[in-house]
Amino acid sequence: MTADAIADGSEPEDTEQPREFTQLGEYRLVQRLGEGGMGVVHLGLDRHGRAVAVKVLRQHVAHDPDARARLQREVETLRRIRTPRVAPILDADVDGVTPYIVTRYVPGPALDDFVAERGPLAPADLHRVASGVAEALDTIHSAGIVHRDVKPGNVLLVDGDPVLIDFGIAHVADDIRLTLTGLVMGTPGYLAPEVVGGEDVTPATDWWGWAATTAFAATGTPPFGRGTMSAVLARVAGGEPDLRAVDPRIEPLLYAALSPDPADRPHHDEVVAALECYAHGAPVTEAIRVRTRQPTQLRATSALPMTPAASMGDAMAAGGGVAGALTQQSDAAPPPGVVLAPPPATAPAPPTAAPGAGHQQLTGPGSSVPDSESDWDAARLGHGPYGDPRIGRPKRSGTLLALLALFATLTAAAPLLALLLLFGWATLARTADRSVTSLVVRRHQRGARGSDVAVAVATSPWHLVVGALGAALTIVAPLVVGICAMFATALVLTALTGRDAAADGVMPLVTAAFFAALTAWWGPGGASLRRGSRSIVRGVSPGGKAVPVVVAALLAAAAVLGGASVAADGPTWWPRPSAPGWIDEVIPRF
Repeated sequence: MTADAIADGSEPEDTEQPREFTQLGEYRLVQRLGEGGMGVVHLGLDRHGRAVAVKVLRQHVAHDPDARARLQREVETLRRIRTPRVAPILDADVDGVTPYIVTRYVPGPALDDFVAERGPLAPADLHRVASGVAEALDTIHSAGIVHRDVKPGNVLLVDGDPVLIDFGIAHVADDIRLTLTGLVMGTPGYLAPEVVGGEDVTPATDWWGWAATTAFAATGTPPFGRGTMSAVLARVAGGEPDLRAVDPRIEPLLYAALSPDPADRPHHDEVVAALECYAHGAPVTEAIRVRTRQPTQLRATSALPMTPAASMGDAMAAGGGVAGALTQQSDAAPPPGVVLAPPPATAPAPPTAAPGAGHQQLTGPGSSVPDSESDWDAARLGHGPYGDPRIGRPKRSGTLLALLALFATLTAAAPLLALLLLFGWATLARTADRSVTSLVVRRHQRGARGSDVAVAVATSPWHLVVGALGAALTIVAPLVVGICAMFATALVLTALTGRDAAADGVMPLVTAAFFAALTAWWGPGGASLRRGSRSIVRGVSPGGKAVPVVVAALLAAAAVLGGASVAADGPTWWPRPSAPGWIDEVIPRF
């Protein structure tokens, strides 16, 4: 690199970079697709005429052993990954005069270009992209790899589905680092604090990048803003992204994943469960722990100037990266031109939107929506008139499991009665879920009003009708699964004991109830059943120290009912048709 290039920060011209329509190995380069500091990506054709992506190392860094080592790492990384969410490697030559690697060509735009052209993603598209990138991360983490540079420019979209690319600075768990001071490469604002600080990277590092990328896709702006590198990295280290324009239903998930402490970020299973809640209109806080905002913070009224190169390099060497350099200045007086001021007394209220609707600004004269940061913090935690009352409440899983045991033994004693009760429970749960969700959405759209209770009462019959219809439609799959499990259990018992087993025996009916309940809980439409069931249990049974007593009472009732079913000569088919002998025709004995 020439002195002039260093002085003005420009890249030297690649006079020896392969041009279009030239041959490189077995591949003909057709068109430049993109470029970065280390290499240029070309659209190429193999000897069979199939399109491929050829990443060619720049000539001015091709003689750098570290650059070749990073390219070799990318080759080794891609060979360990098998998923449609990552473009697979097809060929490579890292030892030749012009090092290159060949991957599958992904015919789609980068996420940042797509959002710049078409605007932020709609909720359904956002869920599709976020889930796809999460799937890719789960696969690469299972292979012992951390991407380290998840950002919008490294996510390509093919018919709305994401493909993760560019593993040039990926970190393999059992590899030694390429540098001792921490390899600070990537785009400021999408590098996790531990990458900037030269600390150990873990899968949590990629979940940070995933959250920053998802926030950009949802808003069209970087979550930590723009400006000089030092200013952006200072916001990253502070752990307070600007998510005011993000859909409130997914905002707590992104805020938790952008925590500066990797231990506080949700892991893969929590992210997937939270995305499922988001897809069904439920609060993501059912699946993750809410991270509260810092009570106070300092905000810079102008961008921090860049630290001089010499002092920044010294700080990186001594303190471990750019974050260390910034930290060393935290106790000193602010640089000239920077004024640090406390946040305003009344922060502007972030925009919010009803599920499925576009973002709307809800503040203004006469509006009763949250107009202060404390109101929004309370709403995110489920408190106050604007919050979802289901957020942060106990799931009561133990009580629900005890109810499952009682339902299973009731099925063994009176199958038709148990089926009717299951339908009734599903109807009430869906009604409760619809009522609460309707109230929350109405308050987000119009603000809290004194007529909320009256409106909820007036609309409850409609919610009941819709809940019953939903229960009737979604009970079909659990019923089919339960019947199949019942007959399958009878066949297994017959094979094991050598004696004919009744399909309406205790074990087949208990098994049928168990699988039917699981299908209803996790099958189609199960999200509404889960939310409503938890709301009912929390509302009708005491909490706190009384929970173990309730669980013990339900289990005792299940044990008594189970014992009675074993002692009885078959189940009671009430309410049954009046024609005698119908059960023998419907459920034969093996």
